[in-house]
Amino acid sequence: MKNTWVEIDLNRLTGNIARIRSALKPETKLVFVVKANAYGHGLREIARHAATQGVTWFAVAYLDEAKIVRDVAPNANIVILGAVAPGDVEDLFTFRLIPIIVDIPHAESLSSAARQRGITLDCHVKVDTGMGRFGVPWASAVDDFRSLKRLPGLRVTGICTHFASVEVARPSLGPEQVDRFRAITEAVASFHDGPLMRHVSSSRAFECFPDWDFDAVRPGIILYGYGARDPGLRAPTEPILQWKTRVMMVKRVPAKFPIGYYSSYATSRETCIATIAAGYADGYNRLLGNRGFALIHGKRYPVVGRVSMNWITLDVGLDSGVAPGDDVTLIGGEGHEAFWADEMARMARTIAYEMLTSIHPGAERIYRS
Repeated sequence: MKNTWVEIDLNRLTGNIARIRSALKPETKLVFVVKANAYGHGLREIARHAATQGVTWFAVAYLDEAKIVRDVAPNANIVILGAVAPGDVEDLFTFRLIPIIVDIPHAESLSSAARQRGITLDCHVKVDTGMGRFGVPWASAVDDFRSLKRLPGLRVTGICTHFASVEVARPSLGPEQVDRFRAITEAVASFHDGPLMRHVSSSRAFECFPDWDFDAVRPGIILYGYGARDPGLRAPTEPILQWKTRVMMVKRVPAKFPIGYYSSYATSRETCIATIAAGYADGYNRLLGNRGFALIHGKRYPVVGRVSMNWITLDVGLDSGVAPGDDVTLIGGEGHEAFWADEMARMARTIAYEMLTSIHPGAERIYRS
């Protein structure tokens, strides 16, 4: 995977963190979501840099991710959003990690494992307010909290939920989920020992509904620069990742010349075709064949023909000056032109998250500050 590489602008990440933090009340915690290799940006270095910028809370999906964050952020609080297995209880305690309780059987299994080892784990409880995934059902959540109080080895210090949808201009389940969450937390507060850290808002909810901040927010994609580039939003952010490769060959071809598998494209005129060193094996989405763009010398060129395993072809015209060895920007900006992951995603009929996390983990990540 040395033919493509990723450049990460840590100064932009610093700015994104600062803008989000400045929008929050001083007492509201920023929980930086760094799961899925920090959304394709490189978990270790993103978490390390965020910690230098004063981020003290992180969220990951799995135990192995949490261990990496602990290595670079020794004093951070780390929440594991997935269902941690009871066999991992010792690691949870050793690495000072906070598991999420996803249902009562899960809590009972963690309690049993913790009790056998003579340890007590801090944990947060997820309530399913409408996502239909992890979490104790909202209808029984208050009673479930009463049951959790009786389980040894667990100390419940937080409560959270996750939105199925958050919209501003059209109906969504978000407001109803928040109402359910508020009612549950108020009821639980009447009998729970000590305060609970309440957190519900992911990126879109943070941007659109400040009164949903509660005690902490869990932004993910906006910290990487997507979903928050409109200057009218609460905390506009900028993309921090550029994905690059190189031109391997440039070929002059006549009109009506077929390009790629199944000849899905034929030139409309005499032109030059540049073959570049990226394909679906590198994480470039196949649906971008005959749809996508790449940047060379600050100019957009269309992807023509199907995306191959290792190569893509671009129509660069007769007078572009494009030559073998030239840098190509697959995601990013050059001069006055840009082709960011959200535009790429629309062309591939998906979301920016998939574009970013699909970049092969073997591609070198270069961090600039």
